Amino acid sequence: MQEQKLIEKDIFSFWLNRDPDATAGGELVFGGVDQKHYKGEHTYVPVTSKGYWQFDMGDLLIDGQSTGYCAGGCAAIVDSGTSLLAGPTTIVAQVNHAIGAEGIISTECKEVVREYGEMILEMLVAQTRPQKVCSQIGLCVFDGSHSVSKQIETVVEKEKRGSDLLCTACEMAVVWIQNQLRQNKTEELILEYVNQLCERLPSPNGESAVDCHQISEMPNLAFTIADKTFTLTPEQYVVKLEQSGQTICISGFMAFDIPPPRGPLWILGDVFMGAYHTVFDFGESRIGFAESA
Repeated sequence: MQEQKLIEKDIFSFWLNRDPDATAGGELVFGGVDQKHYKGEHTYVPVTSKGYWQFDMGDLLIDGQSTGYCAGGCAAIVDSGTSLLAGPTTIVAQVNHAIGAEGIISTECKEVVREYGEMILEMLVAQTRPQKVCSQIGLCVFDGSHSVSKQIETVVEKEKRGSDLLCTACEMAVVWIQNQLRQNKTEELILEYVNQLCERLPSPNGESAVDCHQISEMPNLAFTIADKTFTLTPEQYVVKLEQSGQTICISGFMAFDIPPPRGPLWILGDVFMGAYHTVFDFGESRIGFAESA
């Protein structure tokens, strides 16, 4: 487009609408900006490495307090193809502790045990075929011969998970409960043991769940870019997903470690770009951020 002189300026800009009920999902403008989609002026930071639109950023603040690790500076890229904010485990662990997040699979697993544990146990005692338990409860799609648990995709790849996580958690619970029944354990001991196993489950790609009812209690988080702070409120950094008629809330932060010299590196994905209108200026080799409107 630039070579054919089809664009006015050597820039393109993104506005991402984070309102799931809105008709317009966002806007990508080639050669300019749409002034109705941002407030004030853009803050520009120079690109330090071309190809990924990499730039230098500073500290991440939790309620105004330094997290330390990037106080001396970290690299960052801004990427519309990444849903969340991906950064060093050292910082993400501090963020998730501050917002009460725990592994997403652990949360779903415990929910299945709480809601359906006794039912699964009773069905297995009643000689229901283990492969059919989760579909009969309604947590898995059933195709007549086996339970179809679609491959779990990370939030970064796909946000509309449907009931995949609950299905996976149910299938694991069935195996664990069946195993304990063979050892003639009591119902109370079995469910307690299964709950403990839930807590030990690792999350694919390090996503974490938070309590939807606690969002108003969570701290503001802020990125330091070009000596300015770019604040994210809990409403902005918590991602809400619909799953089996229920709303689950996911921390907008996931662990992602790149070793030096390339790292440590942050990827500021849609969670950040939704809050801040972003201008990619390839004429001046810089990136600009302004509050979205």
